[in-house]
Amino acid sequence: MNLHIVALFKFNESYLMDAVELFQTLVRETRKEEGCLQYDLVEDKDQKGTFFLIELWESVEHHNHHNGADHLLNFRLNAAKILTENIEVYKGFKIY
Repeated sequence: MNLHIVALFKFNESYLMDAVELFQTLVRETRKEEGCLQYDLVEDKDQKGTFFLIELWESVEHHNHHNGADHLLNFRLNAAKILTENIEVYKGFKIY
């Protein structure tokens, strides 16, 4: 069963270029992973510094493998320094 994920990130506005650079590497490398069906970065249209990652994984197991990937661990380490709030993550299965 496919796993849908939405992750919400809020960055300090003075670090937006740094955040975008971190995301570019994360998205590019994640899209290469087995089981990654969608991995898109969206910027909130009204709140500068707020981003969403829209993810679709072939299975929970594929996502679990992603959680150990070097590029994700590197992103988390570097993003933590410039986030204004904790990351919010929502996971679920499509019901309709």
